[in-house]
Amino acid sequence: MRIAVTSQNFRTITGHAGKTRRFLILEADGRSEPIEIDRLDLQPNMSMHDYQGNDHPLFDLGLDVIITQSAGRGFTERMAQRGIQVHTTSLTDPRDAATTLAAGRPLPTAPAHTHAHEPVQLNVQNN
Repeated sequence: MRIAVTSQNFRTITGHAGKTRRFLILEADGRSEPIEIDRLDLQPNMSMHDYQGNDHPLFDLGLDVIITQSAGRGFTERMAQRGIQVHTTSLTDPRDAATTLAAGRPLPTAPAHTHAHEPVQLNVQNN
């Protein structure tokens, strides 16, 4: 299984997959420790949020899965069109997450994804 993990620092799983520009690329078989086979370090204009072309470098890696801490619906749908599953998790260690997923076990749930530019509804009570 070929897995990309969103990792802005190349050490931990980070969130907001659509704006991520750095990915660890791992091979995992569910039996042994995942192996890092590549790193993707994209230019600022190449995040999936900013780049709308069909020739994005993520599409050329033969990915089965992307693991992230958060992803919006647009990102998830765009990956699904390419046959790439997106899994969100609260885990921070890329190898632990890849090991868990490749072994067929569910990842711990991540907090819900929200966009900073979406309005937040507040409940205010007047006394």
